[in-house]
Amino acid sequence: MPAEAFPDIKSKHSLVAKHVTEEKWNKLADHKTATSGFTLAKAIACAVHFDNQHCGIYAGDWDSYKDFAEVFDPLIQEYHGISADAVHTSDMDVSKIQGNIDSDIPVKSVRIRVGRSIDGFGLSPGITKEQRVGVENLMKSAFTKLPGDLAGNYFPLTGMDEAVRQQLVDDHFLFMSGDPNLQVAGMERDWPEGRGIFHNAEKSFLVWVNEEDQLRIISMQMGGDVKGVFERLARGIQAVGDSVKAESGKDFCLDPKYGYVHSCPTNLGTGMRASVHVDLPGWTKEGLDALKARCEELKVQPRGTRGESGGQTGCTYDISNKHRLGYSEVELVQCMIDGVNTLYKEDIELQKKHGL
Repeated sequence: MPAEAFPDIKSKHSLVAKHVTEEKWNKLADHKTATSGFTLAKAIACAVHFDNQHCGIYAGDWDSYKDFAEVFDPLIQEYHGISADAVHTSDMDVSKIQGNIDSDIPVKSVRIRVGRSIDGFGLSPGITKEQRVGVENLMKSAFTKLPGDLAGNYFPLTGMDEAVRQQLVDDHFLFMSGDPNLQVAGMERDWPEGRGIFHNAEKSFLVWVNEEDQLRIISMQMGGDVKGVFERLARGIQAVGDSVKAESGKDFCLDPKYGYVHSCPTNLGTGMRASVHVDLPGWTKEGLDALKARCEELKVQPRGTRGESGGQTGCTYDISNKHRLGYSEVELVQCMIDGVNTLYKEDIELQKKHGL
């Protein structure tokens, strides 16, 4: 029997409750991963602690996905709807994108983000203090070598000047501590050490260091030029990867089966969220349930503009790709562009229907 008894999983309807059986627990509970000494108990802490988790599991390092594969594999297959023998293909070739968001659509801004992890370091839930500082030091050096319009400055959270902090908050760039999920998952240990934000001069290319993932690479700008934002993201990822490789000899963690490795299995694959803020007054009148159902058909997701749990203001929605794994980056960006164009055409008709 393992040293730790089989836990009471509070999130009864979570994927963890379904896939972490007592039999698997007894087999895996005493194992510690080589990179960061991560355990199955640490991985499922959120599902054990909270009663509202859908997924409820995090990886502490790349090893976690391999060492606890009996739990992760079926859970990931169910969440992403992929087969057991699926492989992931990455494709950042912007020339394959057909068209763009139509110029008459009131898109306020575009933001595309991905996560990346550097091989040999733990992921946020399991990363050791030394590894976290190691990632930051590596990135501090790598950032100084970014070329052209990608060049900028790195701002560590530790000892941050108040005026700088306030500016980053005002720009909606700064990530904060205090998310209960991230705390229970172990991602806020030693806060704020080893964490920070890089942005270029135009504030259109950003990298978060050691938040939920080692790196969150973000391209964004006002207006609706999705293709331009994707092009800069592709260049930026390449430049950051090349710089890290030149600096340390290390690559980004790219799993043949699961694509780019992230701490949260829901982000595996592309780790990409391509989103726009767009006004949809007709759909707002039609009702949120109708909009959600239509988005499901178009393989996109609607959110309020204050983030995942921030709620809805007015008729502006955040529309993003729904999938991460099993589709390439190009396919997901294309899907989002086509989805927004379709939603807006239908919105014009709905405005007429509701006499707006």
